[in-house]
Parts: sequence; C-alpha cells; structure tokens
Amino acid sequence: MQADDFLNGQVLLIDKPLTWSSFQAVNKLKYILKRNFDLPKKFKIGHAGTLDPLASGLLIICTGKFTKKITEIQAQAKEYTGTFFIGATTPSYDLETEIDQTYPITHIDDTLIHQTVQQFLGEIDQKPPVFSAIKKEGIRLYEHARAGVEVEIASRKTTIYEFEITRIALPEIDFRVVCSKGTYIRSLAYDFGKAMHSGSHLTVLRRTKIGDYNVKNGLTLEEFENTILHPESK
Repeated sequence: MQADDFLNGQVLLIDKPLTWSSFQAVNKLKYILKRNFDLPKKFKIGHAGTLDPLASGLLIICTGKFTKKITEIQAQAKEYTGTFFIGATTPSYDLETEIDQTYPITHIDDTLIHQTVQQFLGEIDQKPPVFSAIKKEGIRLYEHARAGVEVEIASRKTTIYEFEITRIALPEIDFRVVCSKGTYIRSLAYDFGKAMHSGSHLTVLRRTKIGDYNVKNGLTLEEFENTILHPESK
C-alpha cells in the first residue's frame, strides 16, 4: 500500500489485545503509518466503536476519507463472546474492580440459566455501568465512580438479537451475544445474575463481529505492520 491508499480511505480490522484502550490502539496504528509513509500532520484516523481495555477483539479503524464511514459502521449490530462469573458482583461489573458482594448459586441449574436467557431477548431496558465513559453533568461516569460520588443513571433501550449459552461450568457461564449499538455486556452480566436471584460479573469479553466485519479477518498491530507494510516478510 501507498500513502494515497490511506489518505483516500481504508477500513482496517484490528484484533485489539487485552489491556490496550481503543485510543492507544488508534495512536499506535497512526504512529506505524506515519513512520512508514509520508503522511500529513492532520492525517485523519479513528475507530468505529470503543472496546474496553479488558476486552479483546475486533476494533475497526478508518483512515482518510473513510472516517466518514465511522457513524455508519458504529450503528451496525455487534457480536461478542465471553464469560460470566456467577455468584459475585463488582462495582464495575467486570474485573476492573474487586468483588464487593457474593451470592448463593446452589439454586442455579441449566434449566434456570436457559429460562433466564429468554428474559433478555428483544428490546430491553439497560442501565450503563457506573464505570463507563458516558458523561453526566459534563463528567464521565467512571470519574464520578472513582471519586466515590453517587449519580443517578437513566436506563436506555437496547436490543439483544441473539443470546446463546455455549458452556456451563458454574460458577462460569460462557455466552455469545448479538446486540444493537450501545449495549453494555458488563450490564448484561450484572442483570443476568440478578435475574437468577444471585450476582454476576464479566470476566472475559471478546468482540467478534461488527455487521459483516469479522475479527477472523483482522490483524494484530504487529501483524499489520509486518504483513501490510512489509509484505516481503510474509
């Protein structure tokens, strides 16, 4: 590829590693491109949907003129796989924070799990986690949470198109979910545990698809640099 290819627009599928923020991944890719091509300082690049640092998987990055496609891509359905840990909650609904409460799970069996799944199919009301980037009074919710400030969070409409349980090995449950834009899988984990009269938090999350884009066709940042920029090293 040449500089003009990235200026005219590319949709890049990146397999984001754990612990990296989406912002860090975009900056790293921007650095790789600028280091290898003569790109202007105001070269446009951005991602089409944030992926939490504790999640891996598909991060779509648009360059040049294709940054105009970001809104369109963000609106498409997303697929995730992951693991719920049943019987305990955390304030962040995932592993960012420590367990704050534990709950019984002896009453939970396969039948209850599959029955509970049905409650979450279709349009649902969902409250975003207190540890999220949504702004309340000009301040991001995670900043309020880390400061110990309690804020009222309004619920939002979201849609779960598919919700499949792929493994049950209590206290762990593996799942696959296809959902609309704005769905928080961490909140789904919390609500799922609550619906079973227990608790739950998210321990593994991987985004596998956005619309027709699949992480199977994605590259790690290292693979991108080696394969796309240096094809002779393939």
